[in-house]
Amino acid sequence: MTARILVVDDVLPNIKLLEARLTAEYFDVMTATNGPEALSICAEGLADIVLLDVMMPGMDGFEVCRRLKSDPKTAHLPVIMVTALDQPSDRVKGLDAGADDFLTKPVDEIALIARVRSLARLKVMLDELRTRADTSASLGILSTAGPAAMDKGVGGRIMVVDDRASSAERLMSSLSAEHTMELQTDCQEALFRGAEGGIDLFVISLGLKEYDGLRLCSQLRSLERTRNLPLLMIADLEDRARVLRGLDLGVNDYLMRPIDRNELLARVRTQLRRKRYADALRDNVQASIEMAVVDTLTGLNNRRYLETHLPAMVAKSTSRGRALSLMVLDIDHFKKVNDTYGHDAGDDVLRGFSQRVKRVIRQADLMCRLGGEEFIVAMPDTPIDIAEKVAERVRAAVQGDKFPIDGGERAIPVTVSIGLAVTQGEGAIDTLFKRADKALYRSKNEGRNRVTAEAA
Repeated sequence: MTARILVVDDVLPNIKLLEARLTAEYFDVMTATNGPEALSICAEGLADIVLLDVMMPGMDGFEVCRRLKSDPKTAHLPVIMVTALDQPSDRVKGLDAGADDFLTKPVDEIALIARVRSLARLKVMLDELRTRADTSASLGILSTAGPAAMDKGVGGRIMVVDDRASSAERLMSSLSAEHTMELQTDCQEALFRGAEGGIDLFVISLGLKEYDGLRLCSQLRSLERTRNLPLLMIADLEDRARVLRGLDLGVNDYLMRPIDRNELLARVRTQLRRKRYADALRDNVQASIEMAVVDTLTGLNNRRYLETHLPAMVAKSTSRGRALSLMVLDIDHFKKVNDTYGHDAGDDVLRGFSQRVKRVIRQADLMCRLGGEEFIVAMPDTPIDIAEKVAERVRAAVQGDKFPIDGGERAIPVTVSIGLAVTQGEGAIDTLFKRADKALYRSKNEGRNRVTAEAA
């Protein structure tokens, strides 16, 4: 997987060394020699990953990282701090500034490439979600991703998977001040627990006695319910090859023993911030999908959804030799409700009408709002005589009690006219709507508040 890598360093030999290593792996490399230049390149959206030196004159790497992560336009950009500083406190400072990882000079080539590839995969996923979220915004859906990008990364539910008591206790006590903790010593139970939901991040020891920690990581990545959960590996120094393998499997981050408590907390915060940002983008995408097929006032599916799904329903009923009946409903004198009581009262009636009808029809029936005061119900495996009985129950349910309006302060009577038609073999969908509409007009012309079935 290729990506555009921005190398930021004020020392030219350092730039050339990293550029040569990354270019050999077919990454597209750009360079900058100071903080302001790097910020300008990132602001233009030209970089996918930033390799950022800490010790630069003027604006150091910590400040550059803070500025990138505080700007919603660049907060999603993965940043790897590259420096000669090797104390845990230095790594914590970089992680607290928002860095996604921290590499120490001289940079290990294999670790560098593995980390860049891992973050490149992350960037591709986030870019796709951001593009879809931008589409959502164009549909009028307010974005929730901005606030999520500024999240503090605390208050998560963390699952620690470790069967060594002393190691597990240290991990649990280190994280419990900021998060709700769960401990699991059995990998299969941990996998089941993750699939149940409610876990925000897994901390997995590679030193498990009875199970391969990497296999658990692989299983978590393969399940749809857990594939987006952050995974943090805990490894010993001799586990270096397995750590690199874990990154190839999609593990998000790792720590080597002995573990510094503050670095552990900082890396967990980073992963939770990233997860919440991605979750917010997915929520935007889901909201845009729902907006496309759901009527926001009533919560019913709209005409677009009906036109997409009705052909499949008809085809299924036809192939099984079963009838599908279509019920078209029109609220009687609805314009008078709006004119007399106001549009807010009309909205109350539409919502109440939808709820009453849904209580009467079956779960397998598809109810949609066509627009205005007109609705439709598609009833699979339903011959016309049964459909008439269902329609009569709907009519009676609507007429039975007055509809509350103005917050329940008043109530008004409402009735509905209904037309029915049933499929007539292959190709019946072409005329099904017209025949149901014709039956509806008969109901309205004959006095309203009645059910009329179009003869097959």
